[in-house]
Amino acid sequence: MENGKKVKVLIVGAAFAGDLHMTGYDRCKDIAKVVAICDKDESKVRALAREYGLEEYEVYTDYSEAIENVSCDVVDICLPNFLHHEVAIEALQRGRHVIVEKPLATKLEYGKKILKEAEKAGKRVYYAEDWIFAPALIRAKEIIDEGAIGDLLYIRARECHSGSHSPFAQTIEYCGGGSLIHLGTHPLAYVLSLKENRWTELSAVTSGGEDANMLHKGLEGEDWAMCTLKFEDGTRAMVEAHYITFGGMEDIIDFYGTKGRIQIDLTMSSPVKCFSIPGVEYSVEKAEITTGWSRPAVDEKYNLGYVDEIRHFMECIIEDKEAMVGLRGIDGLETLRVINLAYESAREGKRIVNDRL
Repeated sequence: MENGKKVKVLIVGAAFAGDLHMTGYDRCKDIAKVVAICDKDESKVRALAREYGLEEYEVYTDYSEAIENVSCDVVDICLPNFLHHEVAIEALQRGRHVIVEKPLATKLEYGKKILKEAEKAGKRVYYAEDWIFAPALIRAKEIIDEGAIGDLLYIRARECHSGSHSPFAQTIEYCGGGSLIHLGTHPLAYVLSLKENRWTELSAVTSGGEDANMLHKGLEGEDWAMCTLKFEDGTRAMVEAHYITFGGMEDIIDFYGTKGRIQIDLTMSSPVKCFSIPGVEYSVEKAEITTGWSRPAVDEKYNLGYVDEIRHFMECIIEDKEAMVGLRGIDGLETLRVINLAYESAREGKRIVNDRL
């Protein structure tokens, strides 16, 4: 792109993920412009645009029509999991870069098709893993790199809450699995990025789905999952994802070294502590109630990394370059591959060795 020009963005999906990404675009207006929003529910498009003060934008209710007609540089896909590959492939075939929310796709074969289409079109796939830009995790990496906790031995990372309200998260066909693919993608993609995907072996256990689940018997996928990984340098990690946590989103990451440790709470570390009888309007994502004592989040979307993630993608498009490790299409594909192997490990009760190193 020519210097001084803004990246023109088409957002497909105006619900939860669309709002998260819109926060990022709202804060990088110097280099990006949302020129169109598409959602099958036009009222959601209007509401999202109104919330962020958009005035000059196009409205679409059909993504094929939007991709065909909108003059844009990138299509940002903020849709349910099962639609990621369809929209990504169509956008790439029309000569657009794509940003894809987690997971890259519901099936490994679909993820491979996305990357193959990108290579054929000469376009890039940007994988939206926000944790990589979470300020607390960036600071933790700086501390680790300076040797403050000695040699890193072990990482424990988890994302958990009480269960998704989305109907698309209830079935394997639409979601790709259960809590591991829906929540575990964040901690898994993060630890893989730290070690540049160079894992050597993994083992996993899940609750199994439906009647075998701990709490959510109507959920086709698992409501609890745990995966352990070993990396080429000997570092180990444990990733946990489940729907049996009440009280709001739990994003916790611990780093253990030979001379110290770091503990991070991404979602419950607000400096604000509030007691309310009627309840505050919002405290933290997935909190069932906000009465009594709560820790209302301060700039939650920034602290989870969404704002700087979007700016990074815009800068990459302007400079015509790949995203950093963890945010490329190949990283999204590797995360999906590891999730699939974790499901295989859990089903068959076996350790799996990485045959690609």
